[in-house]
Amino acid sequence: MFKVKLKLFNNKIEPACMYCRFGKRNGDSERVFCEKKGIVDAFSSCRRYDYDPLKRVPKKINFETDLSKEDFEI
Repeated sequence: MFKVKLKLFNNKIEPACMYCRFGKRNGDSERVFCEKKGIVDAFSSCRRYDYDPLKRVPKKINFETDLSKEDFEI
């Protein structure tokens, strides 16, 4: 049977410790506490990197400028 891979984001996500299953964000966004490596940079990665889609923060949409009146018409 075929496995269907769910694509929550695009395919071009660079590996980063801040999106890893083992990474825990620190108070600032520049450092991450990794269960495997200790304190590391947020945008670094190692061979134990395992992507966790729930750690991604979506882009905020400014409804006043990004959407037009035509977007709300049927």
